[in-house]
Amino acid sequence: MAVTKANQKPHVLAVPFPAQGHVKPLMKLARQIAKHGIKVTFVNIECVHRKILSSSQAEDEDVDNLVMTAVGDGRGPGEEDDVFKLLDTLRSSMPRSLTELIETINASTPDETITCVIADITMAYLSQTAESMGAEFVVFAPPSAAAVAILRLIPNLLEEGTLDEDGSVTNGVITSLSEDIPVWKKDEYTWSFAIDLKTQKIFFECSRRIVREVSEAKLLISNTCYELETAACDLTPNLLPVGPLTLVYPDGPNPGPKSCSFHPQDLSCLSWLDSKADGSVIYVSFGSLAVFSQQQLDELAFGLEMSGRAFLWVVRSDLANGSRAMIPDGFAGENGKIVEWAPQEEVLSHRSVACFLSHCGWNSTMEGLSRGVPFLCWPYFSDQFHNQKYICEKWEIGLRIDHDESGIRSRHEIKEKIDLVFCDDRFKKNASRLKEVTRESVGEGGSSYKNLKKFIDHLRKIC
Repeated sequence: MAVTKANQKPHVLAVPFPAQGHVKPLMKLARQIAKHGIKVTFVNIECVHRKILSSSQAEDEDVDNLVMTAVGDGRGPGEEDDVFKLLDTLRSSMPRSLTELIETINASTPDETITCVIADITMAYLSQTAESMGAEFVVFAPPSAAAVAILRLIPNLLEEGTLDEDGSVTNGVITSLSEDIPVWKKDEYTWSFAIDLKTQKIFFECSRRIVREVSEAKLLISNTCYELETAACDLTPNLLPVGPLTLVYPDGPNPGPKSCSFHPQDLSCLSWLDSKADGSVIYVSFGSLAVFSQQQLDELAFGLEMSGRAFLWVVRSDLANGSRAMIPDGFAGENGKIVEWAPQEEVLSHRSVACFLSHCGWNSTMEGLSRGVPFLCWPYFSDQFHNQKYICEKWEIGLRIDHDESGIRSRHEIKEKIDLVFCDDRFKKNASRLKEVTRESVGEGGSSYKNLKKFIDHLRKIC
């Protein structure tokens, strides 16, 4: 039977950037789309696909209409850990790989050809691929709406001389987009990397490309909610906030492949949390990319110990820069627990967790905020410094842990800030208020709920 418009079904191809903080929120969006009866093919690069499968501990349940697949990324043997090589090879290889994948899918399922491609904001260059295959193109933005807004301002900042060609601030001027958005100062831009200007230059060039490519997008899906970032959302045309996606599709207790964790999760920490009193535990996690000197890890360990409070600390084996992270034997004792990776959404939802010592990645920010957990802020790079400003200055749900002149955050500073967050009720009150704001947004009739429904209705119409 010939395929007609009447029996054509929508089919979405979702393409994340291959990093934990990008893959996970797009998968949550994909799962929600699939939950509404629309088929989604989720495409990772092969090395990420293998990581996810090897880290899974259960079979996925109730995820009909969602298929995971993989394509090559153009890197050769021994290049899998080279991030800069990945940036180049993705741009050159992904359009060809996706064209071949779409052709295969369209030939095998004529009534479910790819009708829409949703790609990460860093891969907006795939718009031409989508259009050449007759599919609509949509950009997905994992970071804050403010991060998107400052990216779009890059041409103006260059023209007025605020930035040089390396992305460095030339005149000490702060950048303000609105009185309702915290300002950006030197080394706080999304591309800033003050300790490595070569890396910053690469990030800045990527950011300039993103600006050019995203400007052509008809729709930009954002992992935020309008009530949290009203001013920033209003600055970007065609931006549709549908988050926090951590609430739209929360992780379950038994993570399967479609939870998209790159690391096996140590579920024993949940029973350990069960043994602790309400609001007594510090949860410490720096995400999947941050690395520290062994000296800094030692200071953190001593600071946690000096606080005298229970703690759950995620210590990846590669958390120490250039070597395996070393934590003294017996350090945690009865007061603490150390795991290599934790089911973070479950942890932050636990009654015993009092605060989140975090790198302030946007996913972690949304996961903690939407569960009413105050923060201790320790940003590492990129948008994390501006996220810290949202947390400490605008929302007032946490404190920053400051470093000394040598760049080290001392044990005494760490202990002091832990004590302050535990003793000042205002952080918990503000966090609890924002928890309700985000839940109302994704709940029936809320702004994110309506926006997501609008988007899913649109996906049905374009087939």
